[in-house]
Amino acid sequence: MSEIVYIRMKQKINASKNQSLCLSDVAYISAPSTWKETLESMKLYTIQGSDRNIVIMDVFRVIYYLRDVFPDLEVQPIGPNQSIVMIQRSKKNPSILLVIVIWLLLFIGAAMAIINFHFDVSMEAVQQRIHFLLTGKEVKHPLWLEIPYSIGLGLGMILFFNHLFKKRINEEPSPLEIEMHKYQQDLDQYVVFHENELSKGLNNHDDTSS
Repeated sequence: MSEIVYIRMKQKINASKNQSLCLSDVAYISAPSTWKETLESMKLYTIQGSDRNIVIMDVFRVIYYLRDVFPDLEVQPIGPNQSIVMIQRSKKNPSILLVIVIWLLLFIGAAMAIINFHFDVSMEAVQQRIHFLLTGKEVKHPLWLEIPYSIGLGLGMILFFNHLFKKRINEEPSPLEIEMHKYQQDLDQYVVFHENELSKGLNNHDDTSS
């Protein structure tokens, strides 16, 4: 009677150039103790210099390797069908000048968006009207309304994004983080659906060799 091994592919992992990927790197393994250590150390793939930024490890390819080496094992896949391997390249230190330029562009763009919004809704006229209704006097700049409003606008943005610089205010994700998470999920699905040319070439090689 063949022994059963359960594997669950990891959603995404990071790897470096020339790194050898073992089964334990790309999948969680549930197997008898006599097999687990051997399976975990089994090498599946080595990151090549010709690889781009992403390599897809498909569960069917993993099962093919396992059955080829251990024909007496019964492999049962659970969960995701692919593991996305993100190849980490050596990163250069960002240019201070480039950071300053990008920061200025974002700051000016955000300021213009806020100013244009307030101009469209006639915020200045609204505050002047509120001041007139409450005091009976016409003032061009009701500072007692404008200053608290400006402070509240900044505090509201901090609470909305749930961050003060790098410090998180509470454990709830911000709307921006949720949208980034959705974008990353869509990006991962796209990458899995459109595997890179290397993964396709390896699959074709497996098919022809079998």
